[in-house]
Amino acid sequence: MDLSIILPTFNEKGNVNRLIESIKRNLKAKKINFEIIIVDDNSPDRTAEICKKKFKSDKSVKIFVRKKERGLASAIYYGIKKAVGKYILVMDTDFSHDPKLIPQMVENIKDSDIVIGSRYIGSGGMKNQKRYWLSHLYNLYLRILFGIPVTDFLSGYFCIKRKYLLNILYEQKKIFVGYGDYFMRLIFFINLNQGKFTELASFYKDRSYGQSKTNLLKTFILYTKTSINLATHKS
Repeated sequence: MDLSIILPTFNEKGNVNRLIESIKRNLKAKKINFEIIIVDDNSPDRTAEICKKKFKSDKSVKIFVRKKERGLASAIYYGIKKAVGKYILVMDTDFSHDPKLIPQMVENIKDSDIVIGSRYIGSGGMKNQKRYWLSHLYNLYLRILFGIPVTDFLSGYFCIKRKYLLNILYEQKKIFVGYGDYFMRLIFFINLNQGKFTELASFYKDRSYGQSKTNLLKTFILYTKTSINLATHKS
């Protein structure tokens, strides 16, 4: 298996099936052997049930429902434990991460330890300009604080070598906790392990269906606390 794509879901019935179809279209011509792992937190909108009905005969789509556990980071970690691909790719399920970038990420991971879809290089960006500049300033703060040559510490769109990731998780088991702050931790510990980073320009769209689950004030407080703990190496 070349690639395991992990899609964490919660109330994404309007997005998940279309995203899976888009992923498959973008990988079909590249002859990449892949699996798509859906990790659903028992969504009230029946995301998992709708997905199972659509892809019941498709062995490349694997759906797991967590009855008790909740949270983005822990869902991704659950998917990592189920993955068998040489490379692992993680992306949001709301179409903010463009699936057209996947083949390019897979190509670049061969010479890197992690490939990140960044909003802050080249043609990257966000449709919501207010959030773009707030996030851009916060990422500049993180770059200065950590001294790591990465432009997007909060991307969440990445491809990583599975063996390399498992080695890091063996050393640092507390990476995949919380919300989007897990990605900040992941970058921090990859850098600590002298990993090689590659960033590709990625333009983030607004979600095409449903409501955002992000509370900006709570997220800011959480991320700032995490960044300070990492800077003092307590997280």
